[in-house]
Amino acid sequence: MSFYSQDLLEEIRSRSDIVDVISGYIRLQRKGSNYVGVCPFHNDRNPSMSVNPPRQIYRCFSCGAGGDVFKFVMEYENLTFPEAVKVLADRAGVVLPEQDASREARQQADIKAQIMELNRLAAKYYYYTLRQPAGRQGMEYLLGRNLTEDTIKKFGLGYADKYNGSLYQYLKSKGYSDQLLKESGLMQVDEKRGMYDKFWNRVIFPIMDIHNRVIGFGGRVMGDGKPKYLNSPETRVFDKSRNLYGLNLARLSRKPNMILCEGYMDVIAMHQAGFSQAVASLGTAFTTQQSVLLKRYTNEVLLTYDNDEAGVKAALRAIPILRDAGLTARIINMEPYKDPDEFIKAEGMEKFQERIESAEGSFFFELRVMERQYDFREPESKTAFFRALAGRLLEFEQGIERNNYTEAAAGRYHLSYEQLASMVRQVGEKTGGLQKRTETEALPRRRRKTEDSSLRTQRLLITWMSSGASLFRNIRKFVEPDEFTDPLCRRVAELLEEQYEKGRLNPAALFQYFAEEEEQKQVSAMLQDTIPALSGREEEEKALQETILRVKQNSIAWQTAHMDPGDMETLQKIVQKRREIEKLHISLD
Repeated sequence: MSFYSQDLLEEIRSRSDIVDVISGYIRLQRKGSNYVGVCPFHNDRNPSMSVNPPRQIYRCFSCGAGGDVFKFVMEYENLTFPEAVKVLADRAGVVLPEQDASREARQQADIKAQIMELNRLAAKYYYYTLRQPAGRQGMEYLLGRNLTEDTIKKFGLGYADKYNGSLYQYLKSKGYSDQLLKESGLMQVDEKRGMYDKFWNRVIFPIMDIHNRVIGFGGRVMGDGKPKYLNSPETRVFDKSRNLYGLNLARLSRKPNMILCEGYMDVIAMHQAGFSQAVASLGTAFTTQQSVLLKRYTNEVLLTYDNDEAGVKAALRAIPILRDAGLTARIINMEPYKDPDEFIKAEGMEKFQERIESAEGSFFFELRVMERQYDFREPESKTAFFRALAGRLLEFEQGIERNNYTEAAAGRYHLSYEQLASMVRQVGEKTGGLQKRTETEALPRRRRKTEDSSLRTQRLLITWMSSGASLFRNIRKFVEPDEFTDPLCRRVAELLEEQYEKGRLNPAALFQYFAEEEEQKQVSAMLQDTIPALSGREEEEKALQETILRVKQNSIAWQTAHMDPGDMETLQKIVQKRREIEKLHISLD
């Protein structure tokens, strides 16, 4: 998995507390002995990710993602293992030795590196074409949008000409294979035309990661072609749900907030006008992953979605996602204009700055939108609105925060604080004020119902065994690794035995021995699972004895079912094991 020594990896791991590292990406809250947060690896609003400090591992109970600190950085930053080691080593102040990568290590990183290089060459090609006679239409479009030459250069804008094979021929001349070109996302293939350029007759917007590397492209068609905007597909280097257009520049702006726009041209116009904190999502609805990415650079996000029904809906979807990431959201009122680009052209940057300073808080924006559903001239409808308002106020879990918003809402709608607070209490009592079970609680129960009983027992025993050296020492007296009939459980038990023999249990270090994603998820589930709450030492010993007993009985049943009927020696061993089980007594001493 890496050409770095095990000792070096352990030094980096020991200096990279998993709670500190993950807190740099998402907001974590303490819950018992663990920490929980919204998982950045799937769209969710519930805190389904659990981080276990003693074992230095994480696990999402919803999507199954899990692993150690290296795995988290790999997944979040879309890095190879050696790249993640470098990131964490730099963070921890560990100097990595100069090494010549092995042939195998070079091959693992080679495809990703080649795609990055292809993107760089493509960006240069598009940039060059824009300044040639073939790019005249594209340049006229950009200048017609009032972009300066400096802005065009700053964002590396380019043009894909009207011929759909130009880039293909150029990259083929550089010696790249059709297979790699296809995997890069720069080409499309069909039976009639073979391989051809994905982008043609379009102004090109290179999409860069935070390290200023080109990871993908957006293209705006010239004329009335469809679709109007086209983005690169998902590749080894490009995941549009986990990147933001313009973030490579915006993260350096030193502004107190980030401005979230709807499209490329809005971002570019904002930067040109001096609002260098502007970013945009990449042709998809705003995602949880993008919100936690923004959280790394700011605590406040201003929304400038288009001033139409679709823009309002997009803002309403984004607000709870931002809120769950621990970000304050405010909405910039751009009336009577449609978008920031149109506003700035008409009114200028000073007027837009005034709109920023008077941006509306997300809660009152949501209420203003909600008001449209009610007729305030009708007493019944007006009362229904206030009930709905009370329900929204109940969503604030912290009493002080709820009181503050209740006071502000009462002033806005000309009520006394007591009147609105009383309605909040009434609605809360009627509904029970109970939140629905989160996915964190519900999904494991559904999974447990479908899991095979014997496999569940083996995994539970692994959870016991990885809980600490003292407990492992007691369990190993009664259970050997080869008594686990599940191959994955057996391998984990063997690795824990090896660690114990070397003097230290280190569950987080187990992930490096499993290359398959599904195996890593299952190992994470075993290591991160919780032992049922027990009332005392006697109950704990009883539960552990029952678990060990079931594992051993399952092992005997498996051996009996798979033995040669004529193998008397194996039969005698099985009989002996059955007798030993009858005398089994587990003590935690």
